[in-house]
Amino acid sequence: MKNPPLLLLALLGFCLRNACGQETATFEFRVDHEKALRRIVIALDANAAPQTVANFEKLIHNKFYKGLTVHRVIPHMLVQMGDPLSRYTDRARVGTGGPGYTLPPEIHLKHTAGAVAMARLSDALNPARRSSGSQFYICLAPMPNLDGQYTVFGHVTEGKDVLDALSTQPADTNNNPSPSIVIDSAWVGATPPHHEMNVLPWKWSWNWVSNASLNWPPWKH
Repeated sequence: MKNPPLLLLALLGFCLRNACGQETATFEFRVDHEKALRRIVIALDANAAPQTVANFEKLIHNKFYKGLTVHRVIPHMLVQMGDPLSRYTDRARVGTGGPGYTLPPEIHLKHTAGAVAMARLSDALNPARRSSGSQFYICLAPMPNLDGQYTVFGHVTEGKDVLDALSTQPADTNNNPSPSIVIDSAWVGATPPHHEMNVLPWKWSWNWVSNASLNWPPWKH
């Protein structure tokens, strides 16, 4: 068994959700130096993607996403985030980073409006279609052309208008928005934690295949 802790977390999460209902994750964003935060809520589907959801919740609990930026926007279509390299100012490598591991594919759900899915390398570099360990994207419109290719593990229940507005922020030629859209906080459950957890800083790494980007598929617009 390659990753028993993650499998155990997935099993525990599955049992808890059966008892308590579907879990949610909340993200709050700050655009540049604005004081106001913009919030979205994601309903997580552990029945369809138990290992993906367990990993996502683990990263949130460990503050992995805090301080990262939205690094890809396609107006009214998609926003993508979760690259630890986005924490730094060198934009050349943004889109290639991750926590140092990938996840098995759990490809069951469709890309409806509001669907949340894991990014991954292209089929040419990743024929098994394993997911990124941390990068994910959110569909702002139905994308049936992606069905059967990516792990969808949740859907946005609150804040679709927030995401649509974020998707229209000015961006460079790599669709990286400027000014920055920063993840100010994230938590699992209905209410934010009462205090910050003391956690060890995560080690980040870029992709192991020729610095290949996880911005896949190559969007045409």
